[in-house]
Amino acid sequence: MAFDGELARRVREQWLQVAGTLPDEKRMFGGLCFMLAGNMCCGILGERLLARVGPQAYDALLLEPGASEMDFTGRPMKGMIMVDDAVLSDDEVLQRWLSACFEFVRLLPAK
Repeated sequence: MAFDGELARRVREQWLQVAGTLPDEKRMFGGLCFMLAGNMCCGILGERLLARVGPQAYDALLLEPGASEMDFTGRPMKGMIMVDDAVLSDDEVLQRWLSACFEFVRLLPAK
């Protein structure tokens, strides 16, 4: 599965604004993952954003427009949300999702 290069560019731009540096990137799951302190923070699968928001924010964020469970393995992965590209065209929406990812992943120990 290829990933949306334009969405990847926008994620890098917004990441740079928030973190002051570009993210580490790894190709995973047939897509692209962005890493923070060695932990997967978010990614792109096809044209959708994979948001790692953690189990505490999961239920509330699933109610957001364009959000759905990540069931990459056939079973939902609590703490991981897929966000449809239709809602990500708005930079403000993309920034909110990235902020939710940063908020959770910054709590994890560095690898």
